[in-house]
Amino acid sequence: MTEQLLEVQGLDAHYGRAHILQGVSFSMGSESVAIIGRNGMGKSTLCAAIMGIHPPDVRGSIRFHGEELCGRPSYRIAGAGIGYVPQGRRLFPSLSVDEHLRMIVKRSTVNGVRRWTTKDVYDLFPRLAERKRNGGAQLSGGEQQMLAIGRALLTSPRLLIMDEPSEGLAPAIIESLTETFKQLEQDGLAILLIEQNASLALKLVDYVHVMSKGQVVYSAKPEALWANDEIKSSYLGI
Repeated sequence: MTEQLLEVQGLDAHYGRAHILQGVSFSMGSESVAIIGRNGMGKSTLCAAIMGIHPPDVRGSIRFHGEELCGRPSYRIAGAGIGYVPQGRRLFPSLSVDEHLRMIVKRSTVNGVRRWTTKDVYDLFPRLAERKRNGGAQLSGGEQQMLAIGRALLTSPRLLIMDEPSEGLAPAIIESLTETFKQLEQDGLAILLIEQNASLALKLVDYVHVMSKGQVVYSAKPEALWANDEIKSSYLGI
């Protein structure tokens, strides 16, 4: 049995009286996993709960390498080895590409985890090296996504959470993003992909969970989901 890297058990999350996550449970090891579903089903709230960013009122358990994350501040969660690429990229318009990357505090290698450097990021995304003096607001959507991924990689994560990485990107850029995803997998990085684009997600991951109204309603390997017309129609609009 694969050692579990991330274990989410009975997770509930509220924003005020709004009950967004309702008993969400799933786990993953070193494989790539996708959480898919229509917009507004709680996927980004799940990211916020895991990362402790603008946290909703969370109850349940989120364990990473066996250590409980619920209640920890976001900087400690990141320091534990989880990188985060947020929906919408969330870059600083006035900072250059190079300044975005140099501001990340480097984490020493722990238990054989690769330590990423700025040079590594520029090698992965040569376009960023060409645009290193340009501000965040001067980048295209694809370049902004490259920078958001590069920034997360500089924390030297064991697990990378990517929230809607294909949002607003042209098909050619999505194809490039797909190649990056596969390269990171080959490097041994576990990836949790949060994605509304189900057809894209199913091409990339080893296992998939479908979310609807704050609950995980179906879990399977991609090929099993793709063969299930009822689930695709009811929950994904396919």
